[in-house]
Amino acid sequence: MAKLVVAGKANCPYYAKAELLADYLQANLPDFRVHKITQHPDKWEQWLHDICERNGWEHRESPIIWRELLGRGGKGLLLGGLNDFLEYAQQYYGITSMMLSEEMVDIAEENLQAYIEIEKEEEEIKSLIKPLQIWITSASAPTCYQLIPLLANGEVFGMTTEISIHLLDTDQFKEVLCGIVMEAEDMAFPLLRSISVHTEIDEAFIQADIVIILDDVLLNHAVQSLENYIREVSDICQVYAPLIEKNAKSEVKVISSGKTFINLKAMMIMKYGPSIKTENVIAVATSWESAAKATLARKLNMNAAGVKDVIVWGNISGCNYIDLSHAKLYGYDCAIWGPANFPRPVLNMIYDSEWIHSEFLSEQNSLSSRVRNCVGMLPAHAIATVLRYWYHDSPPGDIVSLGVLTEGQFCVPEGIVFSMPVRFQNGNWKVMTELEISETTQEVLGRLAHELVQEKLIALKEINEIHPYGADKITSENDLCQEMETLPTGSP
Repeated sequence: MAKLVVAGKANCPYYAKAELLADYLQANLPDFRVHKITQHPDKWEQWLHDICERNGWEHRESPIIWRELLGRGGKGLLLGGLNDFLEYAQQYYGITSMMLSEEMVDIAEENLQAYIEIEKEEEEIKSLIKPLQIWITSASAPTCYQLIPLLANGEVFGMTTEISIHLLDTDQFKEVLCGIVMEAEDMAFPLLRSISVHTEIDEAFIQADIVIILDDVLLNHAVQSLENYIREVSDICQVYAPLIEKNAKSEVKVISSGKTFINLKAMMIMKYGPSIKTENVIAVATSWESAAKATLARKLNMNAAGVKDVIVWGNISGCNYIDLSHAKLYGYDCAIWGPANFPRPVLNMIYDSEWIHSEFLSEQNSLSSRVRNCVGMLPAHAIATVLRYWYHDSPPGDIVSLGVLTEGQFCVPEGIVFSMPVRFQNGNWKVMTELEISETTQEVLGRLAHELVQEKLIALKEINEIHPYGADKITSENDLCQEMETLPTGSP
């Protein structure tokens, strides 16, 4: 069986003559097959160069025709151009083409028009499959490097959802970002439509469906005050929020992560971007959940995946409280056996209550150190987990800790971003206000809220100093004092 490949420019008259002759041979010869490749005139030279270089051929004109060696493998056998093909058809099959030059030109024009229409149709079909536009700020951070494979493998958004990832950072990290792009492209994820580098802030967040904020400040309390750090966070959000409002989609989801001021970043995005839906701005607390579960699992000599419903309250990257009152164990090897879905309360399984009240609670300092010093795998997994829950629901009955804007739940002051228990369902999250908490936990929550309200007041004070006539101006120091007097004091 003979199989010929005929390739050429869409507007080439000689290609038109060659393809019609090939069609005639295929229609009249039982063992003759033809495959045609049409290229746009603007792309032809590069395509021809690449195909010849790959096969070791010398050819400079349109069309190029070669014979495939069916059943033998290897590169094809180059026949040449139109004249070579005509000679081949005449010698082997006694057939030639009598097409006139005018006909060749007319068919070439039809070929070009058909090619343009087909290409346009393919682009329209591709546009119907709109990928999720994901923007990641401070993309040179290790967390971003670890996050990209998790987003692109299909487990987060589903195996039918394509994504486009946009890496945003300053120009000094452009080389790092280009390296990340190269690696991601080399991995050839089927669902990764594109990945691109952005260093111009004005073009940030265009058509964004998801914005992941990884920006951090370098903490050195010996050099700078808390007010300076909060001003730095506020300045970052003051740039991002208006751009998100202007360039992103109306239903954009904004995720605050990182190692410092996670709650504050989420709140300041809402402050500087009032049209961004508050329910679409969250702070990720899952890293702390995972670290606490791993600590409990080591104590009980079990798999950390079997520890559920640990709650992280308060300031995720600051003063927080790990609540075990609702935590459960699944698959724990002990004297009482049950089915795989049979839970055991953590507090009933840890008989050493002294360990809980002393070592575990004191170990929160080491937990804090572990979360802040992690290379990037843990926060990347946390972000991917929250996004998967947001798009596909959290497991039924499971508690997820999430930093959200408070509305007075659990007697926490309104208007701060506070980590509390939620569940994800139907693309939304809902605070689990039905959970019962003890008086002791309630007192702790009051003290935790104090730190976040202080951060908020300092941030608002900075805004007033920069914009003294803003609509939300706090008019005097007395306003600050009065608000501070209503808050609980102390630390957990």
